[in-house]
Amino acid sequence: MTKKYEGRAVGIDLGTTYSCVAVWLDENNRVEIIHNEQGNKTTPSFVAFTDNERLIGDAAKNQTASNAENTVFDAKRLIGRKFNDSVVKKDMMLWPFKVVAGDNGKPLIVVKYKGQEKHLCAEEISSMILTKLREIAEKYLDSPVKNVVVTVPAYFCDAQRKATIDAGAIAGVNVIRIINEPTAAALAYGLDKRSNFVGEKNIFVFDLGGGTFDVSILTINDKDFQVKATGGNTHLGGEDFDNRMVKYFVDEFKRKNKVDITRNPRALRRLRTACERAKRVLSFSVVTTVEVDSLFQGIDFFSSITRAKFEEINMDIFEECMETVKNCLTDSKMNKSTVNDVVLVGGSSRIPKVQQLLKEFFNGKDLCMSINPDEAVAYGAAVQAALLSEGFKNVPNLVLRDVTSLSLGKLDFGDIMSVMIPRNSCIPIKMTQSFGTVEDNQTSVLTEVYEGERTKASDNNLLGSFILSNLPPAPRGYIISISFAIDENGILTVTATDKSTGNMNEISINNYKERLAAEEITKLIKEAENFHIEDKKFLKKAEVMNALDYCVYKMRNALNQTKHNSKLPSKDINMINSAITEASNLLDSSQPVEIEVLESHLKDFESMLEHIITGKE
Repeated sequence: MTKKYEGRAVGIDLGTTYSCVAVWLDENNRVEIIHNEQGNKTTPSFVAFTDNERLIGDAAKNQTASNAENTVFDAKRLIGRKFNDSVVKKDMMLWPFKVVAGDNGKPLIVVKYKGQEKHLCAEEISSMILTKLREIAEKYLDSPVKNVVVTVPAYFCDAQRKATIDAGAIAGVNVIRIINEPTAAALAYGLDKRSNFVGEKNIFVFDLGGGTFDVSILTINDKDFQVKATGGNTHLGGEDFDNRMVKYFVDEFKRKNKVDITRNPRALRRLRTACERAKRVLSFSVVTTVEVDSLFQGIDFFSSITRAKFEEINMDIFEECMETVKNCLTDSKMNKSTVNDVVLVGGSSRIPKVQQLLKEFFNGKDLCMSINPDEAVAYGAAVQAALLSEGFKNVPNLVLRDVTSLSLGKLDFGDIMSVMIPRNSCIPIKMTQSFGTVEDNQTSVLTEVYEGERTKASDNNLLGSFILSNLPPAPRGYIISISFAIDENGILTVTATDKSTGNMNEISINNYKERLAAEEITKLIKEAENFHIEDKKFLKKAEVMNALDYCVYKMRNALNQTKHNSKLPSKDINMINSAITEASNLLDSSQPVEIEVLESHLKDFESMLEHIITGKE
């Protein structure tokens, strides 16, 4: 049974550029998106530091141009990452604030606050935004808020999810659940359309926000919301479109005035603000102007950009988005004709070219725009918060079923990744398989847990390992039971059990263990596709080696029995011993051995083994 928390929890969409907080209202049987002190339902994810104060939200963003070096944004793009991450290095070139390496390679943001230099991690910045959102909710509810549900991109890795939970702890709130953004959006869509639902519906959620991009396919059946597949990129969104526009106009300014503004943070920030505004205008107009008075060295800047030019400079990003859409459909094993509705989420989903490409891909299907793309994620988070809280009574009793983003398995003999839980498996889930020992009289078994899509275990990411000891002496092949279980909070528990004695050991791998970075997950999946042929060759060779190794093992046993029975002449025994030695040397060789050589030895051994067993010439 799902644990219930005291008080009224709220849902928070902690976004890259804008954040939002919402709460379920029992009295109205609906979700309320809570407005801030400016009357806005979204709050900029900005934090600024001055000689006198710290500013959060609208106040921070409004003074960015005059205080660029001490105004922090895009903290979500740093959270859970390392300083030497190539993505961090690339972003640092665009940010006006300074980022340095801290302990264990953790990126730290450098700002000046009240005359002193401060080094802040991304969790601290995010905690400040969460604190602001909590205060907005408390003012609206006129009561303290202790528990929150926070949304994250579907492709956030465990390290990034853990860092988000840490940000909540720093903000003084208990993050009772982390849920994926497209899943939350689907929940909002399902409640909005629940009166029209008859039977089962397949929903495709396209979530293109300010800094992240997610797609998910869900099947909704009455109150059951089941994710079938996810995909995305935690480093793609509206910020990238802004960057392209800024570069386009920086080049134009340099061409016209022979002046480079890239080293002036204030000029870049003012130009970026104008580009953000122009991007929004181009969603409903075919041309707009970009005008900044005294942009640099007293030079005014005035230019224009058409929607066609905006689409041209960003076309590769649009195409990358569509490729992710195709891959998600492939992973779900669904045909696009079976998708009932395509739901748009995130501010960047308003871009006309994005909508055009989506509509064309889904064969002219009308896109669902009935829910506010800026508010849908917070809406779904508020519903999930109400489901987990004791303070609500009339919330619909819904069931959310999410999926794993990478395959999980164990190391098998020959460096093979034995997959226990395939990627995009619905959670919670438990899978159990039996494995045999590989040596006679083996007294312990090492279980190494991996995640990834490569056939070779060492090409994947090692999550942890443990040893099951005190096994009774037995011939090779003694059975051990291995179980992989993931609960609704994403905690993975791996258990090894000797059923004959009841002896067991386990390891728990959860959001408190650092795992792959999000782009590494995407890289692993792409590598699995690119190296598919190489993986097939490796698997075939490993299977031949395992078969040869087992054949050698059986040959030794059969030969020992034959010696006692004196069925074979000594010259045959010597020949077989020589073959065993040669095969063992091949299997133990540090040098690569061609698969054809291994197959030849396997064929010879199978023939000799049959000769020993049957006693035929």
